[in-house]
Parts: sequence; structure tokens; C-alpha cells
Amino acid sequence: MEKIYDTVILGGGPAGISAGVYCARGNISCAVIDTSLLGGQPTNYLEIENYLGFPSIEGWELSEKFEEHLDKFNVEKFTMEEIQSVDLVSNPKVIKTLKGEYKAHSVIIATGAKPSKLNVKGEQEFTGRGVSYCAVCDGAFYKDKTVVVVGGGNAAVEEGIYLTKFALKVYIVHRRDALRADKIVQERAFKNNKIEFIWDSVVQEIQGDGKVQNVVVKNLKTGEISHIQTDGVFPYIGFTPNCDGFNGQLQQDEKGFITVDENLQTSIPGVFAAGDVRVTPLRQVITAVADGAIAGVSAVKYLERVKEEIQVSQI
Repeated sequence: MEKIYDTVILGGGPAGISAGVYCARGNISCAVIDTSLLGGQPTNYLEIENYLGFPSIEGWELSEKFEEHLDKFNVEKFTMEEIQSVDLVSNPKVIKTLKGEYKAHSVIIATGAKPSKLNVKGEQEFTGRGVSYCAVCDGAFYKDKTVVVVGGGNAAVEEGIYLTKFALKVYIVHRRDALRADKIVQERAFKNNKIEFIWDSVVQEIQGDGKVQNVVVKNLKTGEISHIQTDGVFPYIGFTPNCDGFNGQLQQDEKGFITVDENLQTSIPGVFAAGDVRVTPLRQVITAVADGAIAGVSAVKYLERVKEEIQVSQI
């Protein structure tokens, strides 16, 4: 007999793992599907110091603890599964991957978001040859070199600080005259003599010969064009939701993030969204975990209600 899960969770980051724990505690059958290994974005974070209960913990270690918690409830995990298509409208919902097909009465979307691109000349050409979106992954390649970080939020400033462990010089290019990062993060950056800020400016082009060598910067107030000689560029200008496979099936905002109600239900009954993939004022590990809890409980309640309605209709 074909297996139909009560809930399939798309994404194995903090939101997806948390949802799996709460679904299991609600005594429903569920599975987590991820295109890579479990853990999500935190596995790329060198240090996390704003997750409650852990004044300081490495990202991979926190992710490992999350997965251990999930395993306690024997939730099925399907990793390294490349998703080909997702049908959220049918009943049951159908998720097709290169390895197989999964069906469920409800779906929790926790696919997260990926770093946004600068969309400037040279970015794509030099990706992997000086353009990187992960300082923890690639920072060690820039020992005693110069790098440019683009952005003014927590991610940009924190990664800029991290890069000073290797680089001789770190330029942080920000389109405004003040940072958006938390005050404590700003203070650390301002005290770091390896960091220099380029205010009110944007990167217009990334240049080089086989690898990154120069960045063209425009001052938005004066219009002045300048050049920064650099060995690497790290853009941290926000995120784009990972909605490939189900774009257009449910309500999304102008940037593609999924809109939800207070129970994290999307515009499709039985489909919930949690974590960075949804419209939210804050994208942090702690909010993703909280989202997963709400989505998991909401899925359990939805399934209980649907089963009751089916039973009543059959009387």
C-alpha cells in the first residue's frame, strides 16, 4: 500500500527540524526532506551568541544538537534529495525528487532563503574566483589579502569582522550612512582597525583577469566613481526565498516570500510556511525554531480537524 504521510516538511534547517519535533510530539507521521544535509544556514556560522541558553556556540554544533533532538522522536529524514516538482494544490500533496515521490495530507515549507545577488557586471563571472557568499567557508583563502564586504546588516558586519582573522584589510561598502546591524556588532566593527567603511556607496562592477582584482564603487550622494583593489568580494545584502518548485501556487509578496496568517498557514489549506522563507520582520535561528513549533502544532490541529470533518461526512 502506498504510504501517505500526515505531514512532509520541506527543509531541514532550524525551522524544519523544530517542526519535525512538534509534529512527532503531536503523534502524526512526518518526514523531513532536504536538498542537502540537515542543519541549514547555521552550519556556515562560525559562532552564534544570540540563541537562548547558549551564550556562545559554533553553528555546526548547534545544528548537530538540533538533529539529535529530532532523532529522539524517530522522524524520517531524506537528505541530499533534489526536488523536481511540488504539487501543493492536490490532495494528497505530492513532492517529486530525483530519488522518489512523497505524498502527504499537509506540507510545511521551511526551505529557507539564499543570499541575494548584487546583479552587477562580473559577479557571476567571478563567483568561486573571488566572489563568495560564505566568509566561514572561504575566509581562510584570503590570508594577508584585501577583501570587500557589501552590506550593512548583521550578516555583513559580523562576516566582515570574521574576515579580519585572515585578511590584512576589510572594506565594508554600505549604501547608507549608518549601519543596520545590532549596536554591539557595530561597536566591535568600529573598534577593529582592519575595517574601513565606504559609506553611501554601491558596487557597480567587479573586475579582474581570471580572478577578482578590482571593484568599481559609486557614491550615491556625489556620483563619484572610485576603484578598490581587492582579492575578494563578499555580498551580504539580504536574502531571496528558496521557492523553486512551488512559486505561483500560493500567495507571496513582491520579493517572493510566502505570506502566512498567525498560525503560519499559507493561502492553501494544509500548507504552512516557517522560517526565512516566509514574510517575517526578523530572520534569526531563534525565530526560525519558534516558527517551526507554531507550524508543527498548526499542522497537527489541521489534520485533527480534517479527519473529524471526514468522519462526520461519512455518518
